[in-house]
Amino acid sequence: MVLYHGSKDTVEHPVFGKGKPYNDYGQGFYCTEDPDLASEWAVDKDRDGYVNAYRLDARGLKTLDLNSDGHTVLHWVSLLVFNRTFDLDTPLSREAFRYLQSHFRIDTTGYDLIRGYRADDSYFSYAQDFLNGAISVSQLSNALRLGNLGEQVMINSQRSFDRLSFTGASYVTASEWYERKRERDSLARAGYRSMNRSDYIPGELYMIRIIDEEVGPDDPRIR
Repeated sequence: MVLYHGSKDTVEHPVFGKGKPYNDYGQGFYCTEDPDLASEWAVDKDRDGYVNAYRLDARGLKTLDLNSDGHTVLHWVSLLVFNRTFDLDTPLSREAFRYLQSHFRIDTTGYDLIRGYRADDSYFSYAQDFLNGAISVSQLSNALRLGNLGEQVMINSQRSFDRLSFTGASYVTASEWYERKRERDSLARAGYRSMNRSDYIPGELYMIRIIDEEVGPDDPRIR
């Protein structure tokens, strides 16, 4: 597997146990298989960066693929709200957090790799709206496909870190890649604004209904 990590620095030797603990799936090394996405993630408005490239021998590694059959969008949300900081400032959002943790959160400690959506600002706001009951499960699933914001692969164990080999780094400029990053995010936000979110949709699964009906991971209404 060829992976790319966008950063303000070159990272020749990623270290297990380093990094921010409050990332999407917890503390780990976050990469993508798409070099263009890594280029966008490497830069900021006024800062250039580097795309670090690696080879990973994934044979025998245990992978949690949150977008595979058997997992739902609520498994992704439950991990996100567990690891990231959300505004749980309403009774519904607090109960939603409790319910998702008890019914959908996956223990990731036994996995070497975790694959799933990357919760940049757009995806984070969609998840926040879902917790607050503003959008349904199907609307959340559709929103996550807007703008092609991409998937990430998180290196999650010492064993997977030991299999990672640095193959080089490319310098990327904000003047070339920040605008692409902004346009991708703007496209996702525009698509989200165009969704019908102002009215309640009868029959849809909103967070309050999921709690009241005690909806579980095997419910066919969840994608």
